[in-house]
Parts: sequence; structure tokens; C-alpha cells
Amino acid sequence: MILPGATLGVLGGGQLGRMFTMRAREMGYRVIVHDPDPESPAGACGDDQIRAPYDDTDALDHLASRCRAVTTEFENVPAAAMERLAARVRVRPGPAAVAIAQDRIAEKSFLQAHGFATAAFAPVGSGGEAADAFRAIAAPACLLKTARLGYDGKGQATVRSPDEAREAWEALGRVPCVLERRLDLEREASVVLARGDDGAAVAFPPGENVHVGGILHTTTVPATLDDETRTAALSLALRVAEALEYVGVLGVELFVADGGRLYVNELAPRPHNSGHWTLDAASVDQFELQVRALCGLPLPTPHLLSPVSMVNILGDAWDDAAPDWGSALALPGVKLHLYGKRVPRAGRKMGHLNCLAASGPEALALALEAHRRLRIP
Repeated sequence: MILPGATLGVLGGGQLGRMFTMRAREMGYRVIVHDPDPESPAGACGDDQIRAPYDDTDALDHLASRCRAVTTEFENVPAAAMERLAARVRVRPGPAAVAIAQDRIAEKSFLQAHGFATAAFAPVGSGGEAADAFRAIAAPACLLKTARLGYDGKGQATVRSPDEAREAWEALGRVPCVLERRLDLEREASVVLARGDDGAAVAFPPGENVHVGGILHTTTVPATLDDETRTAALSLALRVAEALEYVGVLGVELFVADGGRLYVNELAPRPHNSGHWTLDAASVDQFELQVRALCGLPLPTPHLLSPVSMVNILGDAWDDAAPDWGSALALPGVKLHLYGKRVPRAGRKMGHLNCLAASGPEALALALEAHRRLRIP
């Protein structure tokens, strides 16, 4: 076990790194943030920040020399960087698992090979392959997604014909992509879990997600899933983590479609946006579990303390005036979390509200009212 008083490292200085850093420091650890941005949200909370690119070998060696263990807040760290660190210091999650999750072709191929249901898909490396893939999948509509780097609705396009698939591949920059059948969704859900080196794993209750413009808008717990689907979602997520031999916190995004069938959409090898509700409504939050898994500490089973709905706060249309925080915070049960980002812009996640109420539907209604009062479109 790596006990409080030790120094931990985190690759990435965004909001997930910030919340990890804050929780780790509350637990008695020192934290060094590696991020090239001098104004990174996590860097502002850490004990030190290494301001260098993620592929700077000297900076990586310096980080390894100062830390007992290193984690990541995002999946797009160069694989070579994580492998270099792992040769010198404990790295969780491991480079192999992150490499699978950072490439949609590798991820979906892994899931398929291990018997986990995904939407029908095909790798695409050219405009002709995109058109052929659309014909092979034979669906009314498909999604063409870049294999790497796309998130929050970026790097993807809906296509409804072979010609549109070919044109979309050109528009996405002629990079490797994956074409997948667009499912007729009944619900979107996610399971956030943590798994230790010994294989012991714990999971939070599934969250029900609503996306707007490809960006997560709300997550509500308890999800409106029947008991059978809820149990199946938890079992599925835990089996995915086991197949990956994963250690750390993992977000498993799920689709419910085709009469209640569960499909794996994507994996996030880190704490997940849909797990932010745990900061206020669970007996242990996802960032404490990240610290514990990284340090080899026991993983307590999370318990839901209150129905809750999380709503993201984006940087849209802030102009010269901040959102109306006071009006939203006047509502009982509303908790505000801001990420310390200086520049708001459209689509940028600036913070979130956790809204606690007596039931899931009441929590969701409270979250939507609180968001409305912020006067952000």
C-alpha cells in the first residue's frame, strides 16, 4: 500500500485531474500535476506542476523520480509516455488498458472478441471503405467516428447513404474511423466502477444519461431501469473491467436499445463525467476510489445516500456576466462545483450542479430548474 504522506502524479490538468488532486490532498497525499498548460485547473490545486508536453522524456523521468504512483485524467496520453513511466513507477490504469480505450477500433474489436455486445461496426481507412461499410451494415443510418481523439460529439457524423459515408470520411480529415449502426435508443446509461490489483471491484449504481448536442447534459440516479436491466448493467461493466485486467476507475457507457438489450458504447479509463454526482450523493466518491485503487488501498462498496441529478454547466453565452449562481443556489439541495477554468466558451465544461431530492424524477426536475436559473442556453 502507498499510504498518505506519499507523492502521487497525475497526467493531465483538467477538471478530472483537479478533482482527483483535491481528493488526494484531503486524504493526506502530495500531488504533482503534469500538464503543459500553465493555467491548468488541476495545477492550481496541486503541490507542484510539471509544465511540459506529455511526450517530453526528461519531464516524464522527472515525474517518475518524484512520485510513488502515477494516474491519468484522460485517455489520450501517448502510449509511449505511459510505458516509459510504467518502467519506473506504479502506473494505474496500466498502459495496455488505456491503449485499448483511446482507439475506437481497438476498443470495439476488444469488446467484440470478448463477447460484449456493441452496435454493428466496421473499421474505415478510406472513402471507399466507408461506402462499403455502410452497405455491409445495411442500416437506415450510421455514425462515422474518428478512431482517436473525438469526444463530446466531436469527430463524428451521421450518414444515411454510401455517398454520405464517403463524404463524411473526407470531411473528418481522411483519418482512420469506425462506422457503426445508429441504434434506436431507449435509454443511455453508464456504470462507474473501481477495480484493484487483487481483482476486487466495486461499482456505483447505474446512472441514466441525457445528451444534448453530443455533450452529456444530465445524469440521474437511480436510473429508470427495471431491476433486471440494472443488475445486468452492473454485471456487464464488471466483466468488462475483468476482461481488461483493469486497475483504477473505469466508466462504461451503455446503450439500451432493441427491446431492452444492453450495448457497450465506449470505455473511459478514468473517472467519468456521469460519476460526478458521487461527490455529494454517495458514501464514497469516484475520485477517492481512484486514489485508493492507485495506492493499493481497500475499495469500500459505494452506497447511494440520496437520489440525485447532475447537470453540466457549459461556457455558452456567458458574455460579460457570470451565470446567476445565487438564483440556482437558492434552491434546496443544489450543490455547485466549478472547475477553475478562466475562459468560458461554447461547449466547454466549466462546472456542474449536483441536485439532491426525494426521488430520481424530482432530482432531475430540480436540476433542470437550477440550470434554467443560471440563464445559460
